[in-house]
Amino acid sequence: MHTETNHQHNSIEPPKSSGPLSWMRQPLTPRVVTTGSLTSHVHSLAGPPEGGPVYVLLHGIGMSHRYFRRLQIVLSGHGDTHSIDLPGFGATPRPDRQLSISDYADVIAATLQKMGAGRVVVVGHSMGSQFATELAVRHPGMVSHVVLLGPVVDSARRTVRQQTLALGLDSLRESPVGNAIVFTDYVRAGMRWYLTELPVMMSYDLEGSLAQVAQPVLVLRGSKDPVASRSWCGKLAATAPDGRYLEIPGKPHIVQHGAAESTAAGIMALAAG
Repeated sequence: MHTETNHQHNSIEPPKSSGPLSWMRQPLTPRVVTTGSLTSHVHSLAGPPEGGPVYVLLHGIGMSHRYFRRLQIVLSGHGDTHSIDLPGFGATPRPDRQLSISDYADVIAATLQKMGAGRVVVVGHSMGSQFATELAVRHPGMVSHVVLLGPVVDSARRTVRQQTLALGLDSLRESPVGNAIVFTDYVRAGMRWYLTELPVMMSYDLEGSLAQVAQPVLVLRGSKDPVASRSWCGKLAATAPDGRYLEIPGKPHIVQHGAAESTAAGIMALAAG
């Protein structure tokens, strides 16, 4: 296991902006992709003409592409990026049945195939870390590297009550903009679909699946993340056959929003290794 602790990468220039919220106005290219009865919305930013890695961003439960926007802008300076709103989340139609983690992985694979994305660096946040891991296990030829941001569910805190308390504490540490994105995305997804998929998230064996991932893996967290603890993330990095750990100082659970440049630097260092 390669370990990098309390270290920020500063080699990436932040995106040029005309104001503190200019990233929200960065235009994305939307695409609707249907696989069977399930629909995903893909929000893309093209990379440089000379090409580079393809980055695929997978959100957590209740969320959408919106909290990846800052990270996506930085990564798009180095390769094509695709942030996927999975079935039931964001503005996508709600499925008529509960979806398993393997269902989501298969939908992601089919979506990427239809887009002709080739091998990708898959980046999952929170529950999205489960989707990313399962994609690498079930469709290994499609994935070159795996990045887990604030992964769940901590094996030492595997109850809904414990996770709810951790999320409540995290909301006190997030920025007002970050909290606004979370709240409005939760409203859009709806409590019914959130509660439908919550047991799926809580029961997934991330450790067991991660042990099967042959690709290089980066486990990344903010040092103030109460959801994905340091001990849990270190354990995951040690579980992966080719795993490494990176902690971004002073940031809570939505580390890709609060520290987009440092998060992107860690992701690109993995992809370049």
